[in-house]
Amino acid sequence: MKDIVSLFQEIPTPCISDALQGMNNLDPSIKPLKEQYRVAGRAFTVKMPVGDNHAVLRAIQEAKPDDILIIDAKGDMYHAVAGDFVVGIAQTLGIKGIIVDGVIRDIHEIRELNYPVFCKGITVAASGKAGGGEIGVPISCGGVSIQPGDMIVGDVNGVVVVPRGMETTILHKAMEKLKKDQERAELVSRDQEAVRKYLDSVLSK
Repeated sequence: MKDIVSLFQEIPTPCISDALQGMNNLDPSIKPLKEQYRVAGRAFTVKMPVGDNHAVLRAIQEAKPDDILIIDAKGDMYHAVAGDFVVGIAQTLGIKGIIVDGVIRDIHEIRELNYPVFCKGITVAASGKAGGGEIGVPISCGGVSIQPGDMIVGDVNGVVVVPRGMETTILHKAMEKLKKDQERAELVSRDQEAVRKYLDSVLSK
């Protein structure tokens, strides 16, 4: 039987968002570097000062394989949270992906790693390593409060956060939504009358 992380891995984020009533979506500017990237796993949280990624390196060292680093970089668009070297270290140590409320650099090299990175954009400036920041603490990332161990799911549509105590309920609701969406899509793709009935039902409300 698949574990809960594997089950969330198979569900599109719009279905999970709908199950959460749209309440736990990260800022839509946080997107994957490649459209095909998809990731699900436990949050290993990082709170870093603007322009100092020392805490990111500590997190990479302490995170478990299959954790997702989710980094509160305060939305800074000037200093890169990581480049290809740091991202490559995370990949080698088995960390499942990196999600950043900020920017990265070395874009071509990181894309060649074929490793899930979600961020707000790209820059050229490096961060320093003065030693500030915290790991494994509650953070706010992309406008959403995140606790260590929360379920993080990201794909081309964006990133959603499922609080740990709600996982089973949200999983079932999201699976039901996915099934309904698939059934509806199949029906309207081959039945004009079904399309008209659906439009009538929506527009008559």
